[in-house]
Amino acid sequence: MLPIEKGFFVSEKQTLGEFFHNNFPNDEMNIVAGILDDKICGLQTEVFGNHVIRPVFLQSEIGQRIYRRSVVFILIIAVHKLFDNAEVVVRFTANKGLYCDVSLKDGVLSAEHITQIRNEMKKIVSENIPITKKHLEKDKAIQLFKETKQIAKVNLINSLKLDKVSIYYCGKYYDYFYGTMLDNTGRLGKFEIDFEEPGLLLRTPAGGDEPSAKIKQPKLKYILTESKKWAGILHCGYISDLNRFIKQNRITDIIRVSEALHEKWISNIADDIAENIDRARLIMIAGPSSSGKTSFTQRLKVQLRVWGLEPVSLSLDDYFLERVKSPKTADGQYDYEALEALDLELINDHLVKLLDGEPIMHPKYDFISGERELDAVGPVILPPGQPLLIEGIHGLNEKLTSAIPRNKKYKIYVSALTQLNIDQHNRIPSTDARMIRRLVRDYQFRGAGGLKTLKQWPIVRAGEERNIFPFQEDADTVFNSALLYELPVLKKYAVSILKDIPDDSEYHWIIQNILDKLSFFEAIEDEDEIPHNSILREFIGNSCFFKADGDLKE
Repeated sequence: MLPIEKGFFVSEKQTLGEFFHNNFPNDEMNIVAGILDDKICGLQTEVFGNHVIRPVFLQSEIGQRIYRRSVVFILIIAVHKLFDNAEVVVRFTANKGLYCDVSLKDGVLSAEHITQIRNEMKKIVSENIPITKKHLEKDKAIQLFKETKQIAKVNLINSLKLDKVSIYYCGKYYDYFYGTMLDNTGRLGKFEIDFEEPGLLLRTPAGGDEPSAKIKQPKLKYILTESKKWAGILHCGYISDLNRFIKQNRITDIIRVSEALHEKWISNIADDIAENIDRARLIMIAGPSSSGKTSFTQRLKVQLRVWGLEPVSLSLDDYFLERVKSPKTADGQYDYEALEALDLELINDHLVKLLDGEPIMHPKYDFISGERELDAVGPVILPPGQPLLIEGIHGLNEKLTSAIPRNKKYKIYVSALTQLNIDQHNRIPSTDARMIRRLVRDYQFRGAGGLKTLKQWPIVRAGEERNIFPFQEDADTVFNSALLYELPVLKKYAVSILKDIPDDSEYHWIIQNILDKLSFFEAIEDEDEIPHNSILREFIGNSCFFKADGDLKE
């Protein structure tokens, strides 16, 4: 192996796994894949000649996904070895792990079954079985899954615009997985599984070298379970189901029922607030980036009006310090996700005054210039006995509103928790769906090109892990803003934005990953059926709550 200007010359044909073994011996056990000429490739991939080769480490976000996906494979193998006609369905991320349903032909999953599955998985790890990748003709792959009656996979593969399909094999077991896998079961011992009735929780490393610690998240689990019910109500659990509705010109029904479910949930939250208004008048609304907090807040205000209330809302986005005063990350970029990026003293002063019936002058922040006008709007007055709504990413953090006692607040956690799976074993991560939302919104309303959004995203994600997710269980209620039909709508916007980014961008492999995911979806071109109060309108435009430039209407 000889170094060249931008990579390596590999003189003998070998796999990426062998390459890293020979050239990165001290890091080998933490390398889960490679970036080969800007494309993520499994350790099974053969290399020869001149290449730019970089390792993907377990501790990275993509490394964690690869490791978790590979452990899911041995979970599925273990279940099939133990139980006849059993099925594993990967549902959603929860409790720093992955929640899965396991359906058994005879009986219901129990703690005893979990012990059996755990022991079988450890046995598979100890056997060091190679995980290989084969490229099958599309028709052969379809027939393979027809024989095992995996209809969702059959429908998915049939919809792929490919001549050949990659299938992973481990001994006599095989499966289709979207994404890279490790090359040997012996590398997959870092996991724990817990009985999480009625299914199981699979925990793998999340930011470290060992499986994440189990924490109690009953509220998040509840809303995720409700989201699964929503998909069942719409008969739309997989992408192939959604694509069928689109092709048959029946997507209008999905749109209407999805929006009705949102409206019903928001109405229920408004009922709870109204019934407790004598105790808690400060309504805190928080959630990660691009979760639709602003639209949710406006719709909640409408529902509160039904109760005869006259809510007043403040956006934390207008309480940012001027850009020159903002904190920075270690690499010198402005950290807008940090709590310290907000003017905490001014926020608390305004909250106390408003709840006491005193008027305030509301600031206005300009995201393009990074400047703030302190007395832009006002005077703002909160009538006696009326609710005050505050939305922003830090809304659940007690430090944000330290001047107001906890029992005087009603906290709402808003997030976009994707209900739709690619198939039984492949899911669309909620973080990916939110990043697509943000790409579209920032391009249209915040003067940010796709490259800028991709550059900021790791900072956004780090901020969420530090400032948002640790507080989500302190919420009084949770709202899922995801819509089953949103990615087919966002597709045309996101594809156009991403294809404008040069091919030699350092984010090329991320861009390709997003484009590949969006390629699974049939596009929804006609937006006329999307209500103008839909949360999706916050990202694509024509919302009844926003002006053409993305600012809220007065």
